[in-house]
Amino acid sequence: MKKILISLAAAGVVLAGAAAFAQEGGNAAAPTEFPIKKPKEMSWSFSGPFGTYDKAQLQRGLKVYKEVCSACHSMNLVAFRTLEDLGYSEAQVKALAAGYQIHDGPNDDGEMFDRPGIPSDHFPAPFANEQAAAASNGGAAPPDMSLLAKARGIERGFPQFIFDIFTQYATGGPDYIHSLLTGYNEQPPAGLQVPEGTHYNPYFDAGVSLKMPPPLSDGQVTYDDGAPQTVEQYSQDVSAFLMWAAEPHLEDRKKTGFRVMVFLLLFGALMYLTKRKVWANVAH
Repeated sequence: MKKILISLAAAGVVLAGAAAFAQEGGNAAAPTEFPIKKPKEMSWSFSGPFGTYDKAQLQRGLKVYKEVCSACHSMNLVAFRTLEDLGYSEAQVKALAAGYQIHDGPNDDGEMFDRPGIPSDHFPAPFANEQAAAASNGGAAPPDMSLLAKARGIERGFPQFIFDIFTQYATGGPDYIHSLLTGYNEQPPAGLQVPEGTHYNPYFDAGVSLKMPPPLSDGQVTYDDGAPQTVEQYSQDVSAFLMWAAEPHLEDRKKTGFRVMVFLLLFGALMYLTKRKVWANVAH
């Protein structure tokens, strides 16, 4: 219930779909749990125990965030200087940060002021405060995207979660974001009433529809590397970028985990051989 309430506050969703469906004479076997469809499991470069980030994809995802998502969504926990991990030089990061106006202060006169961004600054929010964000978006403030890829994701029931332990499945957030962004073109089941002013999306995890309209369209963002300029590609790129934003040290964590496992295996083998050596001439 807590998760649903948080999603309601963040996305401004209307949870009247199931009741309306029944009132309209819909099929009794129609889905009443959300999401109506499970997110599609994608093949990400960073999935699995040896996965790594594709820096070209992360740079494209940053471009999608800057030109589309940042109009409504903040990313308060991500500093400009961390973008060097995406393959940008120090000069490029400084130039990118300087393109933003940071509200700072007070100065010596006790007044707030605006200044160009510097690498140590974080991405500024598009609205002055949460109340202003909610007022501009139908009464609900869009969620911050800093940790969205780790905060979102659908629970995978038994026995799937058992298999996930061995496959190291940890990309439920990117899978969910990608499916949500590409799920707007699907039509609601017959008899399912979508509240006015909202948009049906079978992958939304807190209701039958949400207030956010389809944010992406083909050709909306221009890529410089020749990658397809389609909704499918945009959604994959920005999902990967949000995964990096939520877990920038993923590659280091996996490398450390692999070294620890190798050490434990070697240590276990040495302990076994030592035990055999010590007790070899002892009568049992």
